Amino acid sequence: MNLVGILIWLLVGGIVGWLASIVVGTNARQGLLGNIVVGILGAFIGGLILNRGHMVAPEASLTSFLVALLGAVILLVIVSLVWRRPYL
Repeated sequence: MNLVGILIWLLVGGIVGWLASIVVGTNARQGLLGNIVVGILGAFIGGLILNRGHMVAPEASLTSFLVALLGAVILLVIVSLVWRRPYL
């Protein structure tokens, strides 16, 4: 992967993570780095869920953006549920 590809992953990951944090309501608690991590992990999770566990090469399309957004929202909901429990 070249430098431009990495920069695009970071940019799209940041945007996806930011949008997911707005949907879930955690935008005030995470910064730029948190948004990027959530976006990239969300793309991975969404891809695994919708591709039934098979890894495929990512493509630049609206569908893959929405899959990443769905995965990021799922990730943030799970993290929010776990962190709200006072005894964990």
